[in-house]
Formats: sequence, C-alpha cells, structure tokens
Amino acid sequence: MEEFLDQWGKASFTAIGFFWKSGWAFVLGYGISAMIQAFVPKVNLTRYMGKLNVKSVSVSTAFGAISSSCSFAALATARSLFLKGAHFITAVAFMFASTNLVIELGILIFIFLGPEYVVAEIIGGLILIAVSSILIKLTYPKKWINQAREKVEQEAEGEEEDFDWRKRIKSKKGWYMVSNKFVMEWGMAWEDILIGFTIAGFVAVFVPNSFWETIFLQDLIQNAQSPSFLIRLENAAVAPFVAAMTFIGSMGNIPLATVLAGSGVAFAGVMGFIYSDLMVPPLVDMNRKYYGIKVALYIAVIMYVSIVFTALLLNYGFELVGFIPESTRKMAAGDAFKIDYTFWFNLFFIVLSIILVYFYIKKRKKEGDWNGILSKNFSFKRIVVYIFSLMVFSGLIIHFIKN
Repeated sequence: MEEFLDQWGKASFTAIGFFWKSGWAFVLGYGISAMIQAFVPKVNLTRYMGKLNVKSVSVSTAFGAISSSCSFAALATARSLFLKGAHFITAVAFMFASTNLVIELGILIFIFLGPEYVVAEIIGGLILIAVSSILIKLTYPKKWINQAREKVEQEAEGEEEDFDWRKRIKSKKGWYMVSNKFVMEWGMAWEDILIGFTIAGFVAVFVPNSFWETIFLQDLIQNAQSPSFLIRLENAAVAPFVAAMTFIGSMGNIPLATVLAGSGVAFAGVMGFIYSDLMVPPLVDMNRKYYGIKVALYIAVIMYVSIVFTALLLNYGFELVGFIPESTRKMAAGDAFKIDYTFWFNLFFIVLSIILVYFYIKKRKKEGDWNGILSKNFSFKRIVVYIFSLMVFSGLIIHFIKN
C-alpha cells in the first residue's frame, strides 16, 4: 500500500509537470487562433491557402512551423484557417507542421533524446506533410469536406467575411473579439486537456518497462543483429496506438518517447510514436466536434498511414547514412519545474491569459450576457474530469506529504 501511494503521488506530480512543461504553448496557440479569427479577412487567406498547389502547402507548413502551437491549439487554429477559406489539404499541412516542426518541440527533443532526433523530427515532419498531402489528393472525399465546411461555417457565430483588419486590430472591439474567442477555445478543450495529461502522467509511472518490451518485440530485436523489416513495420504500426493510449499531445509525449528509446524500441517505433500526437482520442474527438465523425476518422486514417510510411522511411534513410541515434536519457519527475525558459514563458503567458479572461468577463458583463466561462452541462465526460481532478489533487497531497 505504501508503494502504491508513492507511485500515485509521483504520477500526479508527473502529470502536472507535463502540463507545466507545455502550458505556455497552449496559451500561445489559442491566442494565435483567436487573432486569426478576429483579424485575418477570409480573402487574404484564400489568396495564399485557398488553392491547392505546392506554394499553398509550403505557406501552410511555414505558418505552422512559426505558430509554436501545441496539438490541441493546432486543431483550433487549423479550424479557423479552414473557416476562413483555406483548402482542406493546406489546413492538414498546418496541423502537422504546428505539432512537428515547432521550436519548443525541437528543444524538448534535444533535451530528452538528443540532436539526432531533432534532425529526424524536422526531416520526417516535411516528409509527413508531403505524404499526407498526396494521400488526401488521391482519396479526396469532396462531399464529406463540403459537409465539414458547412458545419464549421454554421458554428462560426455569423463571422464577417471581409473587413479592414488594420482598423480592427487598433480597436477595442477587435481585442474584445480576441479575448472572447480565446476563452471559447479553452472552454471547448479544457476537459480533454485535463483528461489527457492525467492519463499521460499515470501511464508514465505505473506502466512497467516490460510492457513496452513485449508490445514492441524487444526479445526479437535483441536476438537479431539488426531489426528486420517486419519488426520495424510492427514497431512503426503499433506506435500510434501506444500514443493513443497515453491521451497526450505533442509536448507531453516526448518524455514517454524517451522511455521507449531507452527501452530499445526500434527507431521507426520511436519516431512513429512522436509523430502520433494528433492520433490521441481527445484530438480525434475534437476533430469530430469541428468537422463531423466521417472527416475526423478520415483524417485519422490519413495520419496513420502517413506516420507509418514516414517512420519506416526515416529508419532506413538514417540507417543508410549511419545516423541511427541511441538514447537512454531519463526524465526525473521534478525536471519540469526547473527555473528555465519554460518557467519564464509560463509566467508571461499566465499574465496574458489573465488579461484576456478579464476582458472577456468585462465585455460579457457589459452586454448583460454573463453566464460563466465553463459549461454547466453535466455529462459522463464531466464525471471523468471530476474523478481525474480528484485523483491528481489527492496524489499531489500525498506527494508533498511524503516529500
């Protein structure tokens, strides 16, 4: 019992550490999404991202790379781009870029896994975007996408099509719109975020290494001079499902990727796991809310095939040039709370969040439309959220009592 309580406390502390490590990216991502929706006229995005060609996909990739968005916010931003007239393929390219080519993710990979994985992440991210774009082009379900666009437009609360963004960005009304959209995005996603990070923390602590060794065929890898194609394929194919089990997005799955790399999982398996941040159930469910169940599952299938192909290609390509990395680095539970760039970024974005929420509340009260930020609808998910919140809170108390 004593050991279980120790593990419980450590799992709760780890879950909070995962969120702290990526918290500022959430605020930045949702802030960018809110500003896109408030300040970018549809005609401007249609000019660069509305048509399908190499240039538009490249622009979407570059925009995603500089957006510094986490997985949850990437979906929200992609939805706003899609709403403003971006082609579906360019919106998907943005999602991949904003979760696989961003600076903060590269920093985490460098810290936990080493520079070789950073190089692999960048090269593979570009391959992933190219492969997924080709697959969607070849299988494009026009009817489903049109239905998804209609759904997004119906839920856009009467957005203006064209306006002078220069005037709006200088006006109080424009920034009130940003605060409103920022809070609305959080209101839509906070339950999924809480559930995802809680599960990730408990999986990281309670799941033993022997579990990973079994599902990734470690005995076969250790008994062979080099993994066969079937073993690499199995590792790459299973990795997205393992990522889905963690319920965590791009920033949180790097520590778990470190566990896999340290356990001897094939390079294809580790990269497949890292790229599968958009495959987790909360994110698939968020796509369902945005576009409908058919398009959400279609996106998931495209992602899965693209991830497996890219992971295998990276494995063989890096092996060909003798650049297969090895990593046995481990992350201590308290490492997330060091006084580093994350600490200062979080302080800054906490202040920014407070300001945006303040303007949201002020505007709502002024309009006589203040019903609170969080939905009061009682659902099964809300019960799960309460249970998980209690688990983490109780675990933190246990952790601090014992330490």
